[in-house]
Amino acid sequence: MAGKNTATASAKTDRYDVAILGSGMAGGMLGAVLARNGVKVLILDAGTHPRFAVGESTIPYTSGMARLIAKRYDVPELKALSNYRGTIDEISPNCGQKQNFGFVYHREGRPQDPQEINQLVVPIELRTETHLFRQDVDAHLFHVALSYGAEARLATRVTDIDVDPEQGALLRTDQGEEFRAEYVVDGSGFRSPLAEKFSLRETPTRARTHSRCLFTHMIGVRPFDDSPTAQPHDQPSPWHHGTLHHVFDGGWLWVIPFDNHDAARNPLCSVGLTLDPRKYPKDGTPPEREFAEFLKRFPQIAWQFTEAKAVRPWVSTGRLQYSSHTVVGDRYCLTSHAAGFIDALYSRGLANTLELVNALGWRLIAASRDGDWSKERFAFVEALQQGLFDFHDDLVYSSFVGFGHYELWNAVNRTWMLGTMSGNMMVEDAYYRYSESGDPDVFLEAERSGYPGSPLPISEPFVRMGTLTRELCVAVEEGTLDPGEAAARIHDYIRKDVDFIAHADRFGLPENRCFQMTKERMEAAEEWSRTQAPPEIGKRMLNASRGMELAKESESVSGSAEKY
Repeated sequence: MAGKNTATASAKTDRYDVAILGSGMAGGMLGAVLARNGVKVLILDAGTHPRFAVGESTIPYTSGMARLIAKRYDVPELKALSNYRGTIDEISPNCGQKQNFGFVYHREGRPQDPQEINQLVVPIELRTETHLFRQDVDAHLFHVALSYGAEARLATRVTDIDVDPEQGALLRTDQGEEFRAEYVVDGSGFRSPLAEKFSLRETPTRARTHSRCLFTHMIGVRPFDDSPTAQPHDQPSPWHHGTLHHVFDGGWLWVIPFDNHDAARNPLCSVGLTLDPRKYPKDGTPPEREFAEFLKRFPQIAWQFTEAKAVRPWVSTGRLQYSSHTVVGDRYCLTSHAAGFIDALYSRGLANTLELVNALGWRLIAASRDGDWSKERFAFVEALQQGLFDFHDDLVYSSFVGFGHYELWNAVNRTWMLGTMSGNMMVEDAYYRYSESGDPDVFLEAERSGYPGSPLPISEPFVRMGTLTRELCVAVEEGTLDPGEAAARIHDYIRKDVDFIAHADRFGLPENRCFQMTKERMEAAEEWSRTQAPPEIGKRMLNASRGMELAKESESVSGSAEKY
């Protein structure tokens, strides 16, 4: 889709097609996409690079979307983000590998039950996901944008924005500069200048999820696989080879190592404790002491941190959830974390960011060429971002309710598994068909589905599964339904009503706590796609398999199945 090559920096001007607020992953990637396709771009950021950031764990949807954006917008540098080996070799050796999503359930005051674990393994035959060392990755994407001609002002805070629906936007900075742009994309995060200017925040937020967080980077975090607690565990992949989640009534704790592969150069580990403030109120305790006090309550988690030390100050947040009643206006758009946020659970933040880059990119490119910056052109972006927010809120809310009862958590967890696998199928199908045809209408099909923000918008049974799970968890929280009954109804729905994925009968059995897509299961899924799947699902599943096979031929996939 690339237009004229703008690899050399454009002449300085005070008027731009697009001004992007924020130079993180969203701003850097969108800036690269736009500049590569001839759009005059200005990136403004109050900070500088490199800088600390969380949101470090990719999922297959994230990686597949990176490869898709790289091809669709002809920015080959983005393809490296589509797999662990490319990220390590071409962006930063400070990143880690991710071969699984691991969940260990804990009950305060009781030994950990080795049967209360869950894991979803990323098939090593297809790809290895990545633990992104964000200060390196964000700086890399920012510099890619500059290499294609985007201009930037770092250490420059936007203090005011005036928007004229007919003339565009005027941005003023704390350094007394003024910039004019046809359109403003705000990817700056919670303290969004546009959200403040136009009073876009919902107060209170509509989110059902309630959580707060304390986080840092540490050294000396020991692999949980080596702990006495983990010795009876029967999960298919070592915990240390992926993102480990310790879950308990009222919250969860992430452990994201960057040193979990043979070529590791980075001794750091990302650690974050996420708590429901209604069960764990924030009382002014310094976050480092609060973390230490939490570990005393869960000594089997504490084993990992016996020798650990924080290498940077802890960050402690208030309630994480915020939302916006409007994210698209005349001549502006809020993206990703400027629009709203739920929780880091399931690593959806980066995936949502890339989905927004893909949806915004072609619209902004077209507007820069034909001059149509109307709100109507960007209407789908509004629906998409609100849909992404609501879908993730339903899932995380249900998970927090489930954290109080393992049998319910065990059921909710597999609705997430089904969603993340199905979403990956959708993006791989789109990539394959676009690679074969070059027809951008491939991407518009999902926009016309009627369920923007859903990982599988073409499936009514999938949408109903999410609604059912949320409604059951609301009833559990209100005390009108037993958690075991809610869990049984979710499992029953998966076994009897899920028709959008192979092996649904296995996902619907509560005893199948861990799932690994082996070669034999992949072959069985391919046969199911040909003979039993609904036609719309079957053909997409086959396309996705072909697309991933093509990716294997051009990418080096690393990983190890040995115990750390």
